[in-house]
Amino acid sequence: MIKKLLASVLLVSSGLTFAQQPAAPVPSATLPTPTPGQVVEQKPVVIPAAPQLAATGFILVDATTGSIVAESNSEQRLPPASLTKMMSSYLVVDEIEKGRITEDAMVNISVKAWKMGGSRMYVKEGTQVSVIDLLRGVIIQSGNDATVALAEYVSGNEDAFVDKMNQTAAQLGMVNTHFENSTGWPAEGHLTTAKDLAVLARAIINDHPTHYPIYAEKYFFYNNIRQPNRNLLLNRDETVDGLKTGHTEEAGYCLVASSKRENTRFIAVVMGTESESARAAETQKLLAYGFRYFQTTQLYQAGQQVSSSRVWAGKTQEVTLGIPNNIVLTLPKGREQSLQAKMHINEIIKAPIAVGQELGNLTVELDGQLLVNTPIVALQAVEEAGFFARLLDNLKLFFRNLFS
Repeated sequence: MIKKLLASVLLVSSGLTFAQQPAAPVPSATLPTPTPGQVVEQKPVVIPAAPQLAATGFILVDATTGSIVAESNSEQRLPPASLTKMMSSYLVVDEIEKGRITEDAMVNISVKAWKMGGSRMYVKEGTQVSVIDLLRGVIIQSGNDATVALAEYVSGNEDAFVDKMNQTAAQLGMVNTHFENSTGWPAEGHLTTAKDLAVLARAIINDHPTHYPIYAEKYFFYNNIRQPNRNLLLNRDETVDGLKTGHTEEAGYCLVASSKRENTRFIAVVMGTESESARAAETQKLLAYGFRYFQTTQLYQAGQQVSSSRVWAGKTQEVTLGIPNNIVLTLPKGREQSLQAKMHINEIIKAPIAVGQELGNLTVELDGQLLVNTPIVALQAVEEAGFFARLLDNLKLFFRNLFS
Protein backbone atom coordinates (compact mmCIF):
# COMPACT_ATOMS: atom_id res chain seq x y z
CA MET A 1 0.00 0.00 0.00
CA ILE A 2 2.81 2.43 0.94
CA LYS A 3 4.71 1.61 -2.25
CA LYS A 4 1.58 2.34 -4.33
CA LEU A 5 1.06 5.62 -2.46
CA LEU A 6 4.69 6.68 -3.03
CA ALA A 7 4.45 5.77 -6.70
CA SER A 8 1.27 7.85 -7.00
CA VAL A 9 2.92 10.78 -5.23
CA LEU A 10 5.92 10.75 -7.56
CA LEU A 11 3.75 10.36 -10.64
CA VAL A 12 1.34 13.18 -9.77
CA SER A 13 4.01 15.61 -8.60
CA SER A 14 6.03 15.16 -11.79
CA GLY A 15 3.11 16.50 -13.79
CA LEU A 16 2.93 19.78 -11.88
CA THR A 17 6.25 21.26 -12.92
CA PHE A 18 4.95 23.29 -15.85
CA ALA A 19 1.89 24.92 -14.34
CA GLN A 20 2.13 28.68 -14.09
CA GLN A 21 0.95 31.16 -11.55
CA PRO A 22 -1.51 33.76 -12.81
CA ALA A 23 0.16 36.90 -14.13
CA ALA A 24 1.32 39.11 -11.30
CA PRO A 25 2.38 42.75 -11.47
CA VAL A 26 6.10 43.32 -11.13
CA PRO A 27 6.93 45.04 -7.83
CA SER A 28 7.29 48.76 -8.41
CA ALA A 29 10.85 48.64 -7.08
CA THR A 30 11.90 46.74 -10.21
CA LEU A 31 10.32 49.21 -12.62
CA PRO A 32 12.19 52.29 -13.84
CA THR A 33 11.87 55.17 -11.39
CA PRO A 34 12.82 58.82 -11.83
CA THR A 35 16.11 59.99 -10.40
CA PRO A 36 16.00 62.47 -7.49
CA GLY A 37 15.02 65.91 -8.65
CA GLN A 38 13.86 64.67 -12.06
CA VAL A 39 10.56 66.12 -13.20
CA VAL A 40 8.24 63.39 -14.44
CA GLU A 41 5.63 64.53 -16.92
CA GLN A 42 2.19 63.46 -15.84
CA LYS A 43 0.82 63.62 -19.37
CA PRO A 44 2.50 62.08 -22.39
CA VAL A 45 4.10 64.43 -24.88
CA VAL A 46 2.06 64.83 -28.03
CA ILE A 47 4.40 63.57 -30.74
CA PRO A 48 4.04 65.18 -34.17
CA ALA A 49 4.89 63.48 -37.42
CA ALA A 50 8.56 63.29 -38.29
CA PRO A 51 9.93 66.24 -40.27
CA GLN A 52 9.87 66.02 -44.04
CA LEU A 53 13.41 66.38 -45.32
CA ALA A 54 14.73 67.60 -48.66
CA ALA A 55 16.41 64.25 -49.25
CA THR A 56 15.85 61.17 -51.39
CA GLY A 57 15.76 58.90 -48.36
CA PHE A 58 16.45 59.03 -44.64
CA ILE A 59 16.16 57.14 -41.38
CA LEU A 60 16.59 57.87 -37.67
CA VAL A 61 17.48 54.91 -35.45
CA ASP A 62 18.19 54.41 -31.75
CA ALA A 63 21.78 53.13 -31.73
CA THR A 64 21.20 51.05 -28.60
CA THR A 65 17.92 49.31 -29.41
CA GLY A 66 17.80 49.54 -33.19
CA SER A 67 14.29 50.99 -33.00
CA ILE A 68 13.32 53.17 -35.95
CA VAL A 69 12.02 56.58 -34.87
CA ALA A 70 11.52 58.12 -38.31
CA GLU A 71 12.07 57.08 -41.92
CA SER A 72 11.22 57.86 -45.52
CA ASN A 73 12.26 55.75 -48.51
CA SER A 74 14.65 54.03 -46.13
CA GLU A 75 14.69 50.81 -48.19
CA GLN A 76 15.16 52.45 -51.58
CA ARG A 77 18.42 51.25 -53.11
CA LEU A 78 20.66 54.24 -53.77
CA PRO A 79 24.32 54.89 -54.62
CA PRO A 80 26.17 55.51 -51.33
CA ALA A 81 29.24 57.36 -52.66
CA SER A 82 31.91 57.55 -49.91
CA LEU A 83 29.53 56.21 -47.27
CA THR A 84 30.89 52.94 -48.70
CA LYS A 85 34.07 53.62 -46.75
CA MET A 86 32.18 52.92 -43.52
CA MET A 87 32.29 49.25 -44.44
CA SER A 88 35.94 49.48 -45.47
CA SER A 89 36.93 51.07 -42.17
CA TYR A 90 34.75 48.60 -40.24
CA LEU A 91 36.63 45.68 -41.76
CA VAL A 92 40.06 47.23 -41.16
CA VAL A 93 39.26 47.98 -37.51
CA ASP A 94 37.90 44.46 -37.13
CA GLU A 95 41.21 43.09 -38.38
CA ILE A 96 43.07 45.27 -35.86
CA GLU A 97 40.91 44.37 -32.89
CA LYS A 98 41.09 40.66 -33.71
CA GLY A 99 44.89 40.86 -33.79
CA ARG A 100 45.31 40.00 -37.48
CA ILE A 101 47.02 43.30 -38.27
CA THR A 102 48.53 46.05 -36.12
CA GLU A 103 48.08 49.79 -36.18
CA ASP A 104 51.79 50.43 -36.66
CA ALA A 105 52.21 47.92 -39.50
CA MET A 106 53.59 49.62 -42.61
CA VAL A 107 51.59 49.35 -45.84
CA ASN A 108 53.18 49.51 -49.30
CA ILE A 109 51.45 52.05 -51.52
CA SER A 110 50.71 50.57 -54.94
CA VAL A 111 50.40 52.36 -58.27
CA LYS A 112 46.66 51.67 -58.25
CA ALA A 113 46.20 53.31 -54.84
CA TRP A 114 48.38 56.29 -55.79
CA LYS A 115 46.45 56.89 -59.04
CA MET A 116 43.01 56.98 -57.41
CA GLY A 117 41.09 60.16 -58.18
CA GLY A 118 38.49 62.01 -56.14
CA SER A 119 39.07 62.63 -52.45
CA ARG A 120 42.64 61.76 -51.54
CA MET A 121 45.00 61.46 -48.60
CA TYR A 122 47.89 62.14 -51.03
CA VAL A 123 49.97 59.06 -50.36
CA LYS A 124 52.87 58.43 -52.76
CA GLU A 125 53.55 55.34 -54.82
CA GLY A 126 56.41 53.23 -53.52
CA THR A 127 56.26 54.65 -49.98
CA GLN A 128 55.07 52.96 -46.83
CA VAL A 129 52.33 54.34 -44.58
CA SER A 130 51.12 52.96 -41.24
CA VAL A 131 47.76 51.26 -40.95
CA ILE A 132 46.51 53.81 -38.41
CA ASP A 133 47.46 56.77 -40.61
CA LEU A 134 45.70 55.19 -43.58
CA LEU A 135 42.66 54.49 -41.42
CA ARG A 136 42.50 58.17 -40.48
CA GLY A 137 42.92 58.99 -44.15
CA VAL A 138 39.83 56.89 -44.90
CA ILE A 139 37.61 58.13 -42.06
CA ILE A 140 38.60 61.81 -41.81
CA GLN A 141 39.86 62.71 -45.29
CA SER A 142 37.72 60.17 -47.18
CA GLY A 143 40.81 59.25 -49.17
CA ASN A 144 40.19 56.88 -52.05
CA ASP A 145 43.93 56.24 -52.22
CA ALA A 146 44.10 55.30 -48.52
CA THR A 147 41.08 53.02 -48.88
CA VAL A 148 42.51 51.05 -51.79
CA ALA A 149 45.88 50.76 -50.03
CA LEU A 150 44.23 49.24 -46.96
CA ALA A 151 42.01 46.96 -49.06
CA GLU A 152 45.10 45.59 -50.82
CA TYR A 153 46.96 45.16 -47.53
CA VAL A 154 44.12 43.31 -45.77
CA SER A 155 43.04 41.01 -48.62
CA GLY A 156 45.83 41.05 -51.18
CA ASN A 157 43.82 42.97 -53.77
CA GLU A 158 40.76 45.19 -53.85
CA ASP A 159 38.47 42.62 -55.50
CA ALA A 160 39.06 40.13 -52.67
CA PHE A 161 38.42 42.88 -50.13
CA VAL A 162 35.14 43.77 -51.85
CA ASP A 163 34.07 40.13 -51.58
CA LYS A 164 34.71 40.40 -47.84
CA MET A 165 32.68 43.62 -47.75
CA ASN A 166 29.68 41.90 -49.32
CA GLN A 167 29.98 38.86 -47.08
CA THR A 168 30.08 41.10 -44.00
CA ALA A 169 27.11 43.11 -45.24
CA ALA A 170 25.11 39.89 -45.47
CA GLN A 171 26.22 38.82 -41.98
CA LEU A 172 25.14 42.16 -40.51
CA GLY A 173 21.72 41.93 -42.17
CA MET A 174 22.27 44.62 -44.82
CA VAL A 175 19.84 42.86 -47.13
CA ASN A 176 19.67 45.49 -49.88
CA THR A 177 23.37 46.27 -50.18
CA HIS A 178 25.90 45.33 -52.83
CA PHE A 179 29.40 46.76 -53.19
CA GLU A 180 31.45 46.85 -56.40
CA ASN A 181 34.47 48.60 -54.92
CA SER A 182 35.94 49.69 -51.58
CA THR A 183 35.64 53.45 -52.07
CA GLY A 184 32.16 54.25 -53.36
CA TRP A 185 33.46 55.23 -56.79
CA PRO A 186 30.41 55.22 -59.12
CA ALA A 187 29.77 51.74 -60.52
CA GLU A 188 26.71 49.97 -61.86
CA GLY A 189 25.07 47.86 -59.14
CA HIS A 190 26.96 49.58 -56.30
CA LEU A 191 23.92 50.30 -54.11
CA THR A 192 22.68 50.36 -50.54
CA THR A 193 19.84 51.88 -48.50
CA ALA A 194 19.50 54.32 -45.62
CA LYS A 195 18.27 51.44 -43.46
CA ASP A 196 21.26 49.24 -44.27
CA LEU A 197 23.67 52.09 -43.55
CA ALA A 198 22.03 52.55 -40.14
CA VAL A 199 22.70 48.84 -39.47
CA LEU A 200 26.35 49.35 -40.43
CA ALA A 201 26.63 52.50 -38.28
CA ARG A 202 25.29 50.59 -35.25
CA ALA A 203 27.90 47.88 -35.85
CA ILE A 204 30.71 50.46 -36.03
CA ILE A 205 29.60 52.10 -32.78
CA ASN A 206 28.75 48.97 -30.80
CA ASP A 207 31.34 46.50 -32.10
CA HIS A 208 34.40 48.76 -32.11
CA PRO A 209 34.08 51.34 -29.33
CA THR A 210 37.86 51.64 -28.92
CA HIS A 211 38.36 53.01 -32.43
CA TYR A 212 35.06 54.85 -32.78
CA PRO A 213 36.51 58.18 -31.47
CA ILE A 214 38.45 58.52 -34.74
CA TYR A 215 35.15 59.40 -36.45
CA ALA A 216 34.91 62.52 -34.26
CA GLU A 217 38.37 63.88 -35.18
CA LYS A 218 37.97 67.16 -37.04
CA TYR A 219 41.31 67.29 -38.89
CA PHE A 220 44.09 65.03 -40.09
CA PHE A 221 47.54 66.24 -41.11
CA TYR A 222 49.51 64.10 -43.57
CA ASN A 223 52.14 64.80 -46.22
CA ASN A 224 52.22 68.46 -45.12
CA ILE A 225 48.53 68.76 -45.97
CA ARG A 226 45.94 69.50 -43.28
CA GLN A 227 42.49 68.32 -44.32
CA PRO A 228 39.23 68.81 -42.40
CA ASN A 229 36.58 66.23 -41.68
CA ARG A 230 33.73 67.00 -44.10
CA ASN A 231 31.08 66.33 -41.44
CA LEU A 232 30.06 69.91 -40.66
CA LEU A 233 28.03 68.81 -37.63
CA LEU A 234 31.23 68.04 -35.73
CA ASN A 235 31.73 71.81 -35.47
CA ARG A 236 28.08 72.73 -34.97
CA ASP A 237 26.96 70.24 -32.33
CA GLU A 238 29.30 68.97 -29.63
CA THR A 239 27.12 65.89 -29.10
CA VAL A 240 27.78 64.69 -32.67
CA ASP A 241 30.76 62.31 -32.84
CA GLY A 242 30.59 60.72 -36.30
CA LEU A 243 30.30 59.19 -38.78
CA LYS A 244 30.83 59.75 -42.53
CA THR A 245 30.00 61.94 -45.51
CA GLY A 246 29.61 61.05 -49.15
CA HIS A 247 29.10 62.81 -52.45
CA THR A 248 28.93 62.06 -56.14
CA GLU A 249 26.75 63.61 -58.85
CA GLU A 250 24.61 60.48 -58.92
CA ALA A 251 24.31 60.06 -55.13
CA GLY A 252 23.99 63.72 -54.20
CA TYR A 253 25.23 64.81 -50.80
CA CYS A 254 24.89 62.14 -48.10
CA LEU A 255 25.63 61.98 -44.39
CA VAL A 256 25.55 59.37 -41.66
CA ALA A 257 25.71 61.12 -38.29
CA SER A 258 25.51 59.97 -34.69
CA SER A 259 24.81 62.01 -31.59
CA LYS A 260 24.65 61.06 -27.92
CA ARG A 261 22.88 63.04 -25.23
CA GLU A 262 22.74 61.57 -21.73
CA ASN A 263 21.73 57.90 -22.13
CA THR A 264 20.33 58.20 -25.65
CA ARG A 265 22.27 57.87 -28.91
CA PHE A 266 20.65 58.35 -32.30
CA ILE A 267 21.96 57.53 -35.76
CA ALA A 268 20.68 59.66 -38.64
CA VAL A 269 21.20 58.65 -42.27
CA VAL A 270 20.34 61.25 -44.90
CA MET A 271 20.85 60.50 -48.60
CA GLY A 272 20.47 62.52 -51.76
CA THR A 273 20.47 66.15 -50.60
CA GLU A 274 21.48 69.03 -52.87
CA SER A 275 24.52 70.46 -51.08
CA GLU A 276 27.04 70.03 -48.30
CA SER A 277 25.20 72.53 -46.12
CA ALA A 278 21.82 70.94 -46.90
CA ARG A 279 22.87 67.47 -45.76
CA ALA A 280 24.06 68.95 -42.45
CA ALA A 281 20.89 71.02 -41.96
CA GLU A 282 18.53 68.16 -42.81
CA THR A 283 20.40 65.82 -40.48
CA GLN A 284 20.13 68.37 -37.69
CA LYS A 285 16.36 68.45 -38.14
CA LEU A 286 16.18 64.69 -37.82
CA LEU A 287 18.36 64.50 -34.72
CA ALA A 288 16.48 67.38 -33.07
CA TYR A 289 13.19 65.54 -33.60
CA GLY A 290 14.53 62.34 -32.06
CA PHE A 291 15.97 63.95 -28.95
CA ARG A 292 12.92 66.16 -28.41
CA TYR A 293 10.37 63.37 -28.37
CA PHE A 294 12.14 60.07 -27.61
CA GLN A 295 14.59 58.56 -25.15
CA THR A 296 16.37 55.28 -24.47
CA THR A 297 15.18 53.68 -21.23
CA GLN A 298 16.80 50.71 -19.52
CA LEU A 299 14.14 48.74 -17.66
CA TYR A 300 16.18 45.81 -16.37
CA GLN A 301 19.82 44.82 -16.25
CA ALA A 302 21.04 41.33 -17.06
CA GLY A 303 21.02 39.30 -13.86
CA GLN A 304 18.72 41.70 -12.03
CA GLN A 305 16.51 39.96 -9.45
CA VAL A 306 12.79 40.49 -10.00
CA SER A 307 11.36 37.88 -7.62
CA SER A 308 11.98 34.67 -5.70
CA SER A 309 9.98 31.46 -5.52
CA ARG A 310 9.46 28.34 -3.42
CA VAL A 311 11.52 25.34 -4.46
CA TRP A 312 10.25 21.82 -3.83
CA ALA A 313 12.54 18.88 -3.13
CA GLY A 314 15.62 21.10 -3.01
CA LYS A 315 18.46 21.61 -0.56
CA THR A 316 17.22 25.20 -0.24
CA GLN A 317 13.56 26.15 -0.25
CA GLU A 318 13.86 29.32 -2.32
CA VAL A 319 15.39 30.37 -5.62
CA THR A 320 16.03 33.93 -6.77
CA LEU A 321 14.58 34.78 -10.17
CA GLY A 322 15.82 37.35 -12.64
CA ILE A 323 16.22 38.56 -16.21
CA PRO A 324 18.94 36.98 -18.39
CA ASN A 325 19.58 40.00 -20.63
CA ASN A 326 19.42 43.78 -20.52
CA ILE A 327 15.96 45.09 -21.39
CA VAL A 328 16.26 48.47 -23.10
CA LEU A 329 13.48 50.28 -24.96
CA THR A 330 13.08 53.39 -27.07
CA LEU A 331 10.11 55.22 -25.57
CA PRO A 332 8.26 58.47 -26.13
CA LYS A 333 9.34 60.90 -23.45
CA GLY A 334 7.14 60.90 -20.38
CA ARG A 335 5.72 57.42 -20.98
CA GLU A 336 8.03 55.24 -18.87
CA GLN A 337 5.71 55.61 -15.88
CA SER A 338 2.85 54.18 -17.96
CA LEU A 339 4.56 50.84 -18.58
CA GLN A 340 2.83 47.76 -17.20
CA ALA A 341 5.01 44.76 -16.37
CA LYS A 342 3.73 41.34 -15.29
CA MET A 343 5.47 38.13 -14.22
CA HIS A 344 4.28 34.64 -15.06
CA ILE A 345 6.17 32.16 -12.84
CA ASN A 346 5.88 28.38 -12.86
CA GLU A 347 3.57 27.39 -10.01
CA ILE A 348 5.57 24.29 -9.09
CA ILE A 349 9.36 24.58 -9.23
CA LYS A 350 11.27 21.42 -8.35
CA ALA A 351 14.97 20.80 -7.82
CA PRO A 352 17.43 20.28 -9.36
CA ILE A 353 17.61 23.76 -10.89
CA ALA A 354 20.47 25.04 -13.03
CA VAL A 355 21.58 28.66 -13.26
CA GLY A 356 19.79 30.23 -16.21
CA GLN A 357 17.01 27.65 -16.26
CA GLU A 358 13.79 29.21 -17.56
CA LEU A 359 11.10 29.26 -14.88
CA GLY A 360 8.60 31.76 -16.27
CA ASN A 361 8.41 34.90 -18.33
CA LEU A 362 7.98 38.64 -17.95
CA THR A 363 5.92 40.89 -20.22
CA VAL A 364 5.95 44.67 -20.53
CA GLU A 365 3.14 46.57 -22.24
CA LEU A 366 2.44 50.20 -23.09
CA ASP A 367 -1.16 51.16 -23.86
CA GLY A 368 -1.99 47.50 -24.41
CA GLN A 369 0.86 46.97 -26.88
CA LEU A 370 3.30 44.20 -26.01
CA LEU A 371 6.84 45.59 -25.99
CA VAL A 372 8.76 42.87 -24.12
CA ASN A 373 8.31 39.15 -23.58
CA THR A 374 11.44 37.76 -21.94
CA PRO A 375 12.21 34.63 -19.91
CA ILE A 376 12.51 34.70 -16.14
CA VAL A 377 15.41 32.46 -15.12
CA ALA A 378 17.03 31.04 -12.02
CA LEU A 379 19.89 33.22 -10.82
CA GLN A 380 21.30 30.40 -8.65
CA ALA A 381 21.55 26.65 -8.80
CA VAL A 382 19.53 24.50 -6.39
CA GLU A 383 20.53 20.89 -5.82
CA GLU A 384 18.12 18.08 -5.00
CA ALA A 385 17.49 17.43 -1.32
CA GLY A 386 18.09 14.07 0.30
CA PHE A 387 15.71 11.16 -0.15
CA PHE A 388 13.49 11.81 2.88
CA ALA A 389 13.24 15.57 2.23
CA ARG A 390 12.22 14.86 -1.37
CA LEU A 391 9.71 12.28 -0.16
CA LEU A 392 8.17 14.76 2.27
CA ASP A 393 7.85 17.49 -0.38
CA ASN A 394 6.38 15.06 -2.88
CA LEU A 395 3.79 14.03 -0.29
CA LYS A 396 2.92 17.68 0.27
CA LEU A 397 2.56 18.21 -3.47
CA PHE A 398 0.44 15.09 -3.78
CA PHE A 399 -2.08 16.26 -1.21
CA ARG A 400 -1.93 19.83 -2.51
CA ASN A 401 -2.92 18.58 -5.94
CA LEU A 402 -5.51 16.21 -4.44
CA PHE A 403 -7.41 18.96 -2.66
CA SER A 404 -6.87 21.83 -5.09
